[in-house]
This record gives sequence, C-alpha cells and structure tokens, in this order.
Amino acid sequence: MRNYRDELLFQMRAVGLNPKTEHRFHPTRRWRFDMCFPDQKVACEYEGIHSKKSRHLTIGGFIEDCSKYNSAAAMGYHVFRFTAKDVKSGEAVKMIEKAVERGRQVRTK
Repeated sequence: MRNYRDELLFQMRAVGLNPKTEHRFHPTRRWRFDMCFPDQKVACEYEGIHSKKSRHLTIGGFIEDCSKYNSAAAMGYHVFRFTAKDVKSGEAVKMIEKAVERGRQVRTK
C-alpha cells in the first residue's frame, strides 16, 4: 500500500516547503504533529484510516485525537487533517502552501 504521508511530505518539499516532522507541540503531553510549521502555527495530520493498525478507527483513538486537536487549536495552531484523496489530488499541498504563506504574512505585520 502506498504511503500517502510520505507522499505529502514529498509534495511539500517539491514546492519549497520544509516542515518539521513528528513535531512535539505540547509542553506536557507527548502529542506530535505529522508535519508542522511551528513559526506559522500550521500543522498537518495525515489520517491513514485505511491502515489495519490505524488507531484513528477506535473509539479511544478518536477521543484522544479530539483532545489533541482541541488543545492545539487552543494553543493557536491551525490543524489540517488530510486523507489519501487530498494528497492524490494535490489539494492538501495547495492548502498548506496558502496557510503557511498567510502565517508568514501575519508574523511580518
């Protein structure tokens, strides 16, 4: 099976974006973002729901994801969640490009 998380990272790098991977963003929890632009507070999560070992499909995993994403939002992060369809179509990288650029513009004002 194709690894769309790696594909998204490849696409980002191809357009000149260099996210931090497995970025630990919370001061006390061990939560990590798949890809992150900490200065712009933009994070990307690939939701690999087609994997047989995906914790996103369990009730506990879903509840933990909600806590993680809500805490990130409270800390000012914009969290984008993508599926294989978003990566294959190129929509994921387009959204991230826009969000990172917007974050850079906000920081320079």
